[in-house]
Amino acid sequence: MKYTQERFTAGTLESSDAMVTVAYCEGENRITVDSVVQEQFGEAIRKTVEEVLHEMQVKNASVTVVDRGALDCVIRARVETAVLRGREGL
Repeated sequence: MKYTQERFTAGTLESSDAMVTVAYCEGENRITVDSVVQEQFGEAIRKTVEEVLHEMQVKNASVTVVDRGALDCVIRARVETAVLRGREGL
């Protein structure tokens, strides 16, 4: 993927959902997690994002997850959707 300053999002800030924003950048993948359940599941959320990026062969991405108690499958779907939206535009 080539570098762009655009941001691609998926999800909402509603309860039991997550807002995921992906921006492609120089360097390694960077993941930021802001969650209402940060202490219990913050590391699991980060691992899920890392797995999706690896599976989709994404490098050089800055990913921000604002979680409002979403299930793992929802976070996975939001990351995949944001990445695919980014790929469509490139």
